[in-house]
Amino acid sequence: MSQSLPAKLPLAAAIICKDEAACIGQCLASLESCAEIIVVDSGSTDATLHIVADFQAKGWPIKLFQRGWPGYAQQKQFALDQVSQSWVLSLDADEWVDDDLRADLPRLLQAGDDVAGYRLQRAITLFGRAEPAPRWTKPELILRLVRRGRAHFDEKVLVHEGLIAKGAVLDAKRGVLRHERALRLDVQIGKEVVYARLKAQQRLAIGKKPSLFKLLFNPPMYFFRVYVLHRMFLCGAPGFIHAGTGAIYSFLAEALHYQLWLEQRAGNANR
Repeated sequence: MSQSLPAKLPLAAAIICKDEAACIGQCLASLESCAEIIVVDSGSTDATLHIVADFQAKGWPIKLFQRGWPGYAQQKQFALDQVSQSWVLSLDADEWVDDDLRADLPRLLQAGDDVAGYRLQRAITLFGRAEPAPRWTKPELILRLVRRGRAHFDEKVLVHEGLIAKGAVLDAKRGVLRHERALRLDVQIGKEVVYARLKAQQRLAIGKKPSLFKLLFNPPMYFFRVYVLHRMFLCGAPGFIHAGTGAIYSFLAEALHYQLWLEQRAGNANR
């Protein structure tokens, strides 16, 4: 990647992070065409802030904010609210924009006023593989590139938060958003437990009761969707482990929903 900074696009990147020294450098390096980069850190104790400062010293237009952790959606909305450019790319610290997507950004930003945003193709790199899952494994389409003021996060959502756009949303078909967090299974399962608990708490908060049907059938259906429909079987053992990890998350979310519901019901009965 060239060391000279190219002409800037009317585009901001919004990133939240904590202890992301292993990957935030690659993320920032892929954003050299952005006129603005918002980084919201929630208490990093590793080298994350030093890496951010190094990019600032090199001329990257980074605005760093440090604040406590209010939750995924609220933190991402805060980052979104700091943007002053016409367009914003919301991404995680372990994601980066590949060359093809970066080259297509000028065209995407010329969309008519009726277009509120774009779903980007996101390609995951699995543990044990140097390259992301091949294109024919059906990359995930996810809304990440939006006009400022035309999209927001629902701050009541505790996990798996996503942008909600006001207007037309198109699919960007050139290039990918690379997701590089390839964690060993014992580390990844720890994250899945956290996500599953948040998912269960979110369901309880809206009065949703657990379902025996979902407990029995959602995990195998999740595995089938990822391994077969998304064609992760083409990735060999890493693809099988990835699909199995998703099924474990699905089981944990349903089981924790049931157990937390039991605790809630017992607590209400004792009042």
